[in-house]
Amino acid sequence: MNRSHFVERTDQATALLPLTRRALRDWVGAQAPAVAAWVETSGFVAAPHTLLRIPDPPMVLLGLGDAPDLWSYASAPRILPAGEYRIAAELDAETATRAALAWALGCYRFETYKSSRTPTPRLCWPANADRARVRREERAILLVRNLVNTPANDLGPAELAAAAQDVAGEHHATVRVLVGDELLEEGYHAIHAVGRASARAPRLIDLRWGDESAPRVTLVGKGVCFDSGGLNLKPGEGMRLMKKDMAGAAHVLALAQMIMDARLPVRLRVLIPAVENAISGSAMRPLDVIRTRSGRTVEVGHTDAEGRLVLCDALTEASSEHPDLLIDMATLTGAARVALGPDLPALFCNDDELAAALAEAASATGDPLWRMPLWQPYAVDLEGRTADLNNISSNAFAGAIYAALFLQAFVPQDVSWAHFDVFGWNPKDRPGRPEGGEAQALRAIFRCLEDRYTG
Repeated sequence: MNRSHFVERTDQATALLPLTRRALRDWVGAQAPAVAAWVETSGFVAAPHTLLRIPDPPMVLLGLGDAPDLWSYASAPRILPAGEYRIAAELDAETATRAALAWALGCYRFETYKSSRTPTPRLCWPANADRARVRREERAILLVRNLVNTPANDLGPAELAAAAQDVAGEHHATVRVLVGDELLEEGYHAIHAVGRASARAPRLIDLRWGDESAPRVTLVGKGVCFDSGGLNLKPGEGMRLMKKDMAGAAHVLALAQMIMDARLPVRLRVLIPAVENAISGSAMRPLDVIRTRSGRTVEVGHTDAEGRLVLCDALTEASSEHPDLLIDMATLTGAARVALGPDLPALFCNDDELAAALAEAASATGDPLWRMPLWQPYAVDLEGRTADLNNISSNAFAGAIYAALFLQAFVPQDVSWAHFDVFGWNPKDRPGRPEGGEAQALRAIFRCLEDRYTG
């Protein structure tokens, strides 16, 4: 995290006054005629994400519109020149914390491969802001964004494992990594089958942290570092963004980082199957039959439905310890995006109380999600002809539900489980959310865990 986004309060900082449309009318009415005329002439009406410089006294007005949200302060760092600014308003603790986080995210640029860096303005820490929370959430979101934005030639299974080791090292967690044929020796046949065609060997990353007597929380993240579709090759446009197919892994690493940084009283485990779905003479073929870690067999109905194959082995291992809570995150289906669009992660959950707690946390944090049904009558369509299961359904509809039902087959009924089908990408630039990799439902999940284990 670039902590230079913030400075301590200084008298030299330019005042930044946030105003709703209604507050603007009251403020203008209390100003000197010259200031009121300046505002009127400018046409400034405090529309969201608009700024107006006042020359005398020197300040900047920030438009909040009628209903300020998390992102109301995120546009300022994109518009303002480099310098130091202070919010010239009394904010409650929650608003101050959100304003600081929005400012930090508004400063984000992925410039790793640029020859020069863009200078960004700095904000005096708002009074009442929870600095630890801002730093924790910013670091986690930036970890997701940076991992997802990194091109696949620089982020394969080995590099994803190295990123996990970096996160673990900071918090004295342990990491074990199974590589290549070691997966077969320990029964992870599905992970190996998906990743064996690549020159970059598949891996299972296994991170552990916390008191062994504490409630077990296990996170599973899809780590397909690039997805060609396998022998059922994706078309060019469908393959273009497939460097982001490891966004589930990035999310669970970031969530683990938040959990460890906050020292939540849990026994944390993170499992990431890290593979590249490539094409070669050793690639899995349509109608191949794969034996999974659970002992059940899966017929490969489509090689581009590989995410659920690597996840099923990881979920089987995760369930073997019967955790108090099991969460998986994956860029799993285009069907979820058709149903909910790019901004709404789909939540599938076998525990109504957990689903309600996640929804409440999403509302509280402004980090949206939407619950979808685990519609059991559809499960029959996943039965295999020559194996126990098929990795796709015999039905062209409800693709996100079928994928979730496939995963559920590897989770015991008495394990509280939530599956997040995320997009992990902003398709367009918005304040604080530039086009590129994005963390979704991350703050909501952490708030839910925080409430569950420390509330």
